[in-house]
Amino acid sequence: MSDTNRIYTLPVLPLKNAVVFPYVAMPISVGRPQSMAALEEALAGQTQTVLVLAQKNTSTESPTPADLYSIGTIAQIKLISHIEAMIQIILQGIERVIVTNFSPPHPYLEAQVKPLPLPHGESIEQEALQREVINLTDKYFSLAHPEVHLNFPPVINTGEDIMQLLYPLGQLLPLDTANAQALLESKDLFTTLHFLRDSLLHEIQIHELRHQIADQADKKINHEQRDYILRQQMHAIKQELGDKNPNDTDIEELRKQLAEAGLPDEVLKEAERELKRLEQIPMAAPDYQVTRTHLELISELPWQQTTTDNLNLDNARQVLDDDHYGLQKIKERIIEQLAVMTLNPDAKAPILCFVGPPGVGKTSLGQSISRALGRKFERFSLGGMHDEAELRGHRRTYIGAMPGRIIQAVRRTGVNNPLLMLDEVDKLGHDFRGDPAAALMEILDPAQNFAFRDNYLDLPFDLSKVFFITTANATDTVPKPLLDRMEMLPLSGYSGEEKMVIARRYLLPRQRHEAGLNENQFMVPDETLLSVIRYYTREAGVRELERMLGKLARKVAVRVAEGNTNPVTVTPPDLAEMVGPERFFAEKRRKELPAGVATGLAWTDTGGDVLYIEAIALPDGEKLTITGHLGEVMKESAMAANSYVTAHVQDLGITLPLPQAIHIHVPAGAIPKDGPSAGSTIAAALTSLYTHRPTRSDTAMTGEITLSGLVLPVGGVKEKVLAARRAGIKRIILPEENKNDLRDLPSHVREEMEFIMVQRIEDVLLAAIIAPPELHKECPC
Repeated sequence: MSDTNRIYTLPVLPLKNAVVFPYVAMPISVGRPQSMAALEEALAGQTQTVLVLAQKNTSTESPTPADLYSIGTIAQIKLISHIEAMIQIILQGIERVIVTNFSPPHPYLEAQVKPLPLPHGESIEQEALQREVINLTDKYFSLAHPEVHLNFPPVINTGEDIMQLLYPLGQLLPLDTANAQALLESKDLFTTLHFLRDSLLHEIQIHELRHQIADQADKKINHEQRDYILRQQMHAIKQELGDKNPNDTDIEELRKQLAEAGLPDEVLKEAERELKRLEQIPMAAPDYQVTRTHLELISELPWQQTTTDNLNLDNARQVLDDDHYGLQKIKERIIEQLAVMTLNPDAKAPILCFVGPPGVGKTSLGQSISRALGRKFERFSLGGMHDEAELRGHRRTYIGAMPGRIIQAVRRTGVNNPLLMLDEVDKLGHDFRGDPAAALMEILDPAQNFAFRDNYLDLPFDLSKVFFITTANATDTVPKPLLDRMEMLPLSGYSGEEKMVIARRYLLPRQRHEAGLNENQFMVPDETLLSVIRYYTREAGVRELERMLGKLARKVAVRVAEGNTNPVTVTPPDLAEMVGPERFFAEKRRKELPAGVATGLAWTDTGGDVLYIEAIALPDGEKLTITGHLGEVMKESAMAANSYVTAHVQDLGITLPLPQAIHIHVPAGAIPKDGPSAGSTIAAALTSLYTHRPTRSDTAMTGEITLSGLVLPVGGVKEKVLAARRAGIKRIILPEENKNDLRDLPSHVREEMEFIMVQRIEDVLLAAIIAPPELHKECPC
């Protein structure tokens, strides 16, 4: 097959990702029906030859003439074997050819081809290029296949076909189909040699780089192995000599702890650097203890340790109901959060803030939530904290530096998802040492605390899994940006009936247990509990109530310890002897009120309170005198009330002339008072004074007023209503817009109290002042 003018007609065997060169044998797997038909036709012929053409696109399953390269190789089928549905053959490349035409479609492709002479030529440049290719080939095989030894002649003798060397070389190089086809199609020898030289240089560079990377890795591994072997030998020598260096022992222990701590990559890198530095520091140096303590903190923090949340809603309800009476809104919020965590385990923990007076169960509620979730619990107080370093930690450059309270609390719990309760967030201070509230904003913000950096630790620690709960008695002193990061959950005071249930269910059994008594030795009837609540405590919560019950239990314990085994039932008359005389009387409503006195309601840190606002006329002096340790807002409310009443004397049935001077006083002058809610009460007291008609003693009121006569809504409605009820007042005047706040009251309180909802001051006066019939005719309201 050397006649260049002769035309051959051969079946075509398309190859997806291979090129067959002349002088080269190649194993091929045949499985496509078109290819198998062409193979059968070739085997039926005398020469058993086939035209091998490479496909332009490897994804084509049934190639057409347009899908094939036009230059290919005539190959002879040397060996054939069947493996399942495939045929394995070995093709021996014979001659390079070019397709002149394709025959009409058969079950297989058939083409007419003519021989294509192989590249040849002679020149000085070509001979130099041949030698360079041979040298590069030796170098390539020494790098890529050191086990293969090739004996290429340094110079190709005249008359020998150099392509018998170059085509097998192209087959051995990792060329893709396009480059292999380019080598096959090369028109002259100079181009072929250039192509092979470039390919060899590229592969040599790749293998040299691979060897360089492997050598560096081997050197590092060998260095680490050497260090390990030397450490082990040094350790064995010291053991034989009985000489143990405490420094080495400490460092080895630290190294072991750090390896077991599950540190993140960034933290591990820093810890290893510090450990290497520690090895170079003498034990007597000051930096030794500082660095060692820092590494101990890193090893003790719970980087990976966590607890599995108990997301059983029924269990959570049971735990919360067992530990606390009432507080339905708080319990519903906790159940909602558990439901969210059940559906979305990656949900961020909320930052809740329990706001309420002392003793209503804010801290104990946090403990119950922790028990319901199955999380570790830790608490500390923020009250009086002035230095932000107490939260963020001190920098290690200071003597006596230590981590912040947050990191210390997490370390004590031993898990990275505890429930941390931060008490008294409203009592944070700030001075020249910094603002702890500002530091707390980063700690509580889920968008920032996933990489919280304590100044002492100086490494990122994830606080986003921590369930934060804060407590406060009021929100007035909490900075607005900090409030924005917390969800407010108010805990109002308890009614007398609620305190009775709490005392019977929780307080009394606890005080019996602490005093070492049983139910038969110490009994407190309901009427006695009610007397203790009414006359010995004055609070929104139950803390003082528990102290009173504890005092009663200790009195009984003394009798039992002295040998008196008779059961003790504490009756109301026994209270004076056991805990002293009654302590509170102020909340009892006055039977009759003189003109100029009105009953108001106020909110305090301990819940609600009843205020009797008194006004008297003076013959001379300042036009308006206000006393009772009042704040600016309350003084302005008094001025507004006086201005309104003075401007509407005729409408209100007031006889002129008005007194020259008025003195308004709010008793309990030692207690600071402020707020706008006393406006309606002051207006009622002044109108009562000017008209000489008293206000109703069974009625209390609250509401902010305006000069146009509107009564505006106020806060703390539940606490104020409960305070009036404790004082025996059953009739309450409230702003119309506070009507929805009555839903927060217990149902039995709403049923036994009368509520008058008002919109204007005239409505307040009609409901509060005992007026003769003619006033109702004269008053335009």
